[in-house]
Amino acid sequence: MSALKLKATMAATLAAIIGLSTLFFTIILSLIDALSIYTLALFVVFFNILQWLMAPYLIDAMYRVKKVSRDEEPELYEIVERLSRKSGIKPPQLMIARIPIPNAFAYGSPLTGNRVAVTAGLLNTLDSEEIEAVIGHELGHLKHRDVQVMMFVSILPALLYYIGYSLMWSSAYGRRDDRGGASSLAFIGFLSILLYWVLTLFALYLSRLREYYADRHSASIVEDGPRKLSEGLVKIIETTERTRRQMGNINHISSLKTLFISDPDSSHRDLREIYQTNIWGTDRELVMKYLRRRITVADEIAELFSTHPNIVKRLRALQEIA
Repeated sequence: MSALKLKATMAATLAAIIGLSTLFFTIILSLIDALSIYTLALFVVFFNILQWLMAPYLIDAMYRVKKVSRDEEPELYEIVERLSRKSGIKPPQLMIARIPIPNAFAYGSPLTGNRVAVTAGLLNTLDSEEIEAVIGHELGHLKHRDVQVMMFVSILPALLYYIGYSLMWSSAYGRRDDRGGASSLAFIGFLSILLYWVLTLFALYLSRLREYYADRHSASIVEDGPRKLSEGLVKIIETTERTRRQMGNINHISSLKTLFISDPDSSHRDLREIYQTNIWGTDRELVMKYLRRRITVADEIAELFSTHPNIVKRLRALQEIA
């Protein structure tokens, strides 16, 4: 997918999310008491904005993230500053998350500024050139303001979710002499929940598109970026699954998987697909054998509910850039 087509598709997806939400809210406000809906909408918006502002502090606590100095990680600092200049953005704060799975994520808010965190597992797993490509991907998220965009998009389904359940509860405990109105409320509530799921699928699709976009950014600012990022992604998948087997459940780590460069919840499926190649050689050989894999209907369905693209599609997109 070309950069122009990718931008157009992201814009169309975002427009669809906003348009569907606005249309449905207009219908709701025309059928029921607008004041209560406005109150609920304001509360949900306020809660999401507060969550966005405070999220960096929660992420730091959950993932044991600490800011590192230049003396501690001079090579990482050099990579971040050099790639930030190429990206045309202010260098973010460099953080390290003391968790074993290899990954990286970009986050921040007006209270903390932008941050890029790499995990201890990533530093122990990837080569320097692959780490460079991963950081290039995360800087792409910051340049494209993906944190803000996805926060905004997440508010719309959340509004429908809470409005839907509020209306369904109101209809369930409505007065018996007003059952006709209660039935209408229940029906509108059901439609709200249904649209919530539709918009959630749109939001997941937009998230996957923005992952492709960040991949393209890394490829554009890192020399031989497609190769480096492809090999880094394969290593992340393999090591994540190995860590999962050793540690057991890692739900506490993957709870904010939208931040990560690779979805830790899909590592088992992705690694199983890699093993089907049967031959483990160099990083490049593994990537090439993986690229020849056929994508099944099950893969396509699983991708619909994922924040990240199917790994085969992602690698193929990087090859097209190369």
